Amino acid sequence: MRTMFDVIVVGGGHAGCEAAAAAARKGARTALVSFSRETIGAMSCNPAIGGLGKGHLVREVDAFDGLIARAADSAAIHYRMLNSSKGAAVQGPRIQADRKRYKAAIHELLDAQQGLEIIEAEVVALDINSGRVSGLRLADGSVLPASSIVLATGTFLNGKLFRGEDVASGGRTGERSAVTLGQQLRDAGLPIGRLKTGTPPRIDGRTINWAALPQQPSDSGEWTMSALTSRRPLPQIFCAITRTNERTHEIIRTGLDRSPLFSGAIEGRGPRYCPSIEDKIFRFGDRDGHQIFLEPEGLDNHLVYPNGISTSLPVDIQESMIRSMAGLEAAVIVVPGYAVEYDHIDPRALDSSMAVRGIPGLYCAGQINGTTGYEEAAAQGLVAGINAAAFARGEDALIPDRVSSYIGVMIDDLTLQGVTEPYRMLTARAEYRLRLRADNACTRLTGVGIAHGVVGQQRHAWFKDRTDARSAIKALLHRVVTASEMMKLGCAVRQDGSRRSLFEWARFPEVGLAQLTEHVPEMADLPIDLCNEIFEDAHYAPYLERQEAEIRTLRANEAVHLPASLDYRTVAGLSIEMIERLEAAAPETLASAGRIRGITPAALAAILIHARRKAA
Repeated sequence: MRTMFDVIVVGGGHAGCEAAAAAARKGARTALVSFSRETIGAMSCNPAIGGLGKGHLVREVDAFDGLIARAADSAAIHYRMLNSSKGAAVQGPRIQADRKRYKAAIHELLDAQQGLEIIEAEVVALDINSGRVSGLRLADGSVLPASSIVLATGTFLNGKLFRGEDVASGGRTGERSAVTLGQQLRDAGLPIGRLKTGTPPRIDGRTINWAALPQQPSDSGEWTMSALTSRRPLPQIFCAITRTNERTHEIIRTGLDRSPLFSGAIEGRGPRYCPSIEDKIFRFGDRDGHQIFLEPEGLDNHLVYPNGISTSLPVDIQESMIRSMAGLEAAVIVVPGYAVEYDHIDPRALDSSMAVRGIPGLYCAGQINGTTGYEEAAAQGLVAGINAAAFARGEDALIPDRVSSYIGVMIDDLTLQGVTEPYRMLTARAEYRLRLRADNACTRLTGVGIAHGVVGQQRHAWFKDRTDARSAIKALLHRVVTASEMMKLGCAVRQDGSRRSLFEWARFPEVGLAQLTEHVPEMADLPIDLCNEIFEDAHYAPYLERQEAEIRTLRANEAVHLPASLDYRTVAGLSIEMIERLEAAAPETLASAGRIRGITPAALAAILIHARRKAA
């Protein structure tokens, strides 16, 4: 008889790995099912982790003791802090990874996780009894019983690969798609759409004229993606930059009639913020060039990823296009680029725990929810895995909110607004981004992870030490000093005889961390990254204080729950358009209803009155 699992995760990509590890950390008996153990943890597209908004997600997953940041540091061959000249709230940590070492790091972390079993099998269908999931049906005819299932199928649901006129079934080059499972989800009445993503051609780095190109070195310094990484373990290498030009664009235009994007072969919409090179040339025809980053894929791997030319053009066009750019005149393509079109579930079919409404025990994470990117997938996988385990064990769900995390922003956006194109995290999506910096993710969220039982002993001990150090730093910064004393430290503050704590003085642009440390030499013995974090807290304090009233109102409205049975057609004063949007989103609280596009304050007042009458 098969083992009864608490949680089974389908898919070994970034979402699936985080979901399986999180469920197991929470104490659930967990299985991770994948076509092949070998492909688990593979970086199927860009050999990079993080970036603007995305780096925030990585740090937040790490705060819950997730895998992605630790694996990234184990494999990082290039570190770069994007927007380093701007404020800390919009800076984005990013690394380039050695593909082979990243996958090896994920395997090592999964193999060390107690309570997690990896099963190589093809999933045919969900096993559903009495309207709720009860397990998985495999291609060999067997059934894996489980209390909850997480679908993290990436681009494999009815996936199709496109390269010029060539079309094949698959979710990734060389790997077959999940057709039967995709059909079952359609038959179950779930709202299904099609989206598209793609990759650029991979180039043999030995055929690139690196000397002819400007280089971009790895950042100096010692910052890392994970709070538990003590140092950068690998040698750091440089990237190079080239550009498309008028000749490149003309070559692309000659091949548009053979592109599946323009022939109608691809139905799904691609990501707006990472379009194919065909899209760029078509939409931005007035541009004289587009920057391309040449990113090595490993220390002992000759492949180079040309970031910025995702394409599904025919191979001959790809070769001409590549060789039209500076430094690539003799470049050889090893793996041509291609596009992938796949099924996704309208994420408005999910609640804020990542559970599918109407099918108890079923959770979804990653590209199946209409998102794009490793980081978005990992964050959804973390939440889905935690909540699938909580469902199986009869415990409270983890519901991240917009005020406390980018994870909460993303889930709120998805489940309320849905998607018309692959969703990508951006710092601009977070209205409280001054609070949600990449440098304070552990401060915001590790305590939450401990409360939900998903933080291991090592991080738990680290967090306790961190909390003690935070208290010590803040106590030191309570020291009151005069304006004249600050002037003696080299801070050209106004000499008005005022006395303030050092924390308050840190609000002034004339005051830097170096001056505070000089006044309080004891800070030199405390973690420098934590000192920087608290200094940023002080710097943003006036702005954060102004937001507090708005946040209190938000919290109050979050406490007003709207029942799933609420009939919006009986609420007086709502337009047909409002009713349709409310029915599609099924908001769980008054605050979430207010974030749906087109819902006015007057409509919210009517909904509140109606809900209170029904509850009376």
